[in-house]
Amino acid sequence: MSSTPHRRRTASLVSAAAAALLLATACSSGNGNSTATSTATAPSPASSATTAGAPQITMKNFAFTPTTLTVKAGQKVTVVNDDSTAHTVTATQGKVFDTGRVAPGRTGTFTAPAKSGSYPFVCTYHANMKGTLIVR
Repeated sequence: MSSTPHRRRTASLVSAAAAALLLATACSSGNGNSTATSTATAPSPASSATTAGAPQITMKNFAFTPTTLTVKAGQKVTVVNDDSTAHTVTATQGKVFDTGRVAPGRTGTFTAPAKSGSYPFVCTYHANMKGTLIVR
């Protein structure tokens, strides 16, 4: 009779070891996802390089950066969503410009108005996100 409890204990230990092995395998594939995440954020430096040549607004941590952007009339503006949720860049007065929904990790664009002026904008999903586009 003493061999039966011993066999049960051995079977339990083997089962626990198999479960630990499966868990370790699952965790190691999570590391592969971290690499994918790093790859997903890789476009940010390229976007920064684009900033030097073209105007850009970045959405991150539920805020616009910069909050005020000066552009030429009719100039194309790139919008980068480095946040965990979708955002928009939408003029508050009239339908002057609107990126529509920009998903996390994606970019959008809009064309600055042809008329000089100051154009406040918001994220239609998060009204606390505010900025101003100045057109010269």
